[in-house]
Amino acid sequence: MCGIVGYIGSKEAQPILLSGLKRLEYRGYDSSGIALILPHNKNIGIRKAPGKISVLEKLVKSKPLCGMVGIAHTRWATHGAPTQVNAHPHSDCGGQIAVVHNGIIENYEALKNQLIKDGHAFRSQTDTEVIVHLIEKFYKGIPLEEAVSLALKLLIGSFAIGVVAVNEPNKLVGARRGSPLIIGVGQGENFLASDVPAILGFTKEVVFLDENEIVVLDKNNFKISNLDGKDVFKTTTHINWDIDQAEKAGFDHFMLKEINEQPKILESLINSRIQKQTGKICFQEQNIPEAKLKEIKNIFIVACGTAYHAGMVAKYVLESLCQVPTQIDVSSEFRYRDLLIGPETLVIAISQSGETADTLAGIREAKRRNCSIISICNVLGSTLTRESDGVIYIHAGPEIGVASTKAYTAQLTALYLFAFYLAQVKGIISGTKINKLLTELSKVPGYQSQILKQQQKIAVLARKHSHLGSFLYLGRNVNYPSALEGALKLKEISYIPAEGYAAGEMKHGPIALIDEYRAVVCIAPESKVYEKMISNIQEIRSRKGKIIAIATVGDQEVKKLTREIIYVPRIEEIFSPLLVVLPLQLMAYHIAVKRGCDVDQPRNLAKSVTVE
Repeated sequence: MCGIVGYIGSKEAQPILLSGLKRLEYRGYDSSGIALILPHNKNIGIRKAPGKISVLEKLVKSKPLCGMVGIAHTRWATHGAPTQVNAHPHSDCGGQIAVVHNGIIENYEALKNQLIKDGHAFRSQTDTEVIVHLIEKFYKGIPLEEAVSLALKLLIGSFAIGVVAVNEPNKLVGARRGSPLIIGVGQGENFLASDVPAILGFTKEVVFLDENEIVVLDKNNFKISNLDGKDVFKTTTHINWDIDQAEKAGFDHFMLKEINEQPKILESLINSRIQKQTGKICFQEQNIPEAKLKEIKNIFIVACGTAYHAGMVAKYVLESLCQVPTQIDVSSEFRYRDLLIGPETLVIAISQSGETADTLAGIREAKRRNCSIISICNVLGSTLTRESDGVIYIHAGPEIGVASTKAYTAQLTALYLFAFYLAQVKGIISGTKINKLLTELSKVPGYQSQILKQQQKIAVLARKHSHLGSFLYLGRNVNYPSALEGALKLKEISYIPAEGYAAGEMKHGPIALIDEYRAVVCIAPESKVYEKMISNIQEIRSRKGKIIAIATVGDQEVKKLTREIIYVPRIEEIFSPLLVVLPLQLMAYHIAVKRGCDVDQPRNLAKSVTVE
């Protein structure tokens, strides 16, 4: 999740830009850079470096930049490794224009090839560099913003950009499509940023840009238009957060912030993996040839904790859509089994950090047996990604709360997309069916937003049951893993004993636990096993269990059995885990808060388990 900061005013820009970058560190990055217009020699000065912002700070301390207009960036590498040359900002051939960019340009290769034919020289491996060369191409006798607009009309993909040019030193241009960008309005100074925390130390008055809008700023004014040049008028919004809260974006805890980030993350992930021109699913870092994937006869998934539950859902999806036998193991068990795997086995390793010791050991064992390895990971350049044959990054941004929330749903989304991709590669399902599935998946972020509007109701329900001594979570089929994940969340942050079970197993033991002193969370959206879940709920009710149901909007049957219901939108059963998990996360969060627990840093737990 890259970060952008821009400044234009009467103060030295360098310290302001660096301060803004630090406020965006939570977004995750692997390099950073800064570009200032240097008024004394009518040039652009650029400093950039891989690594933390502290590295950049040392660089500008030894080679300072002096100017009052500039842009800065933290990059999370997608196209090209995290190196100095690939770091932003990028400049044109003559060093007269500089650009920073968040997002992905899907058609950059075609644009780059044409620009090279036109005589432009590229220095980096990034998709971003095509933007600055396109602007250079059009920037002849017209204002900078018009050249930017002409360039952006050729781009397919997502972007938020900041642009400065030597020929117009009192101008800062920004634009967005698919990636957030805001304006900070100050006194005799204005700002550009990808998120509010970057500029909150300087102003609390902001304007939020919408899709396909472009802004031109000087130190006293700003003007917004669409890409066709039609003016857009907007009012400022006053931000009430203070600096301490800004790191949590106004939320009480990182975990709550991360729960609420999920719709945006999933929307970005889905959009970045689907080529708009062709509708095809694209994984740039997935380096296993399609011919090799066609030969795959079985799949093993290895993961730990929450990632393991994501893998359990994937097992249902892969077997249903790809018709490939799929097994899943906890990583710590996988490595010690007598494994029947080989060259026709695909191993999918799932890890948020990419440094989980047991998962790493498992894939090393699989590699020794000539398996193909794909990792689902959040951290660029981690050990897992370096040791895998192919990688699917989830780009969920830094997950600071120890109990995983947004990484889980991002992992699930990446796994759905990979299942569709593999099914198409193997010729199991048609392109028409894939498009139908992608259309349904693309509804998930909007549906998640609807669920998040019920947060107050869920909080009341959670606090009402926070005194109970234990919880039982029940689910069936693709939502059996959801029951396990719900129980894990509650255990992790509230320290209440909780168990997740396949509901069909209730009469094989867990039914003995049911009484009036514990809650039973029943995950019962519309599905092919719905009637069986209703039977389970009736059995719990007859034993005076306190039932909390998660059901589909409009469900009248569940309403007859319990008044404690959290409704989720209607969706194809296969995608329901992406919806039902939000109420489970919010219930665990609010129960933990009510009990006075340290939500973000639960006792005895670490974010990444790097030892066995």
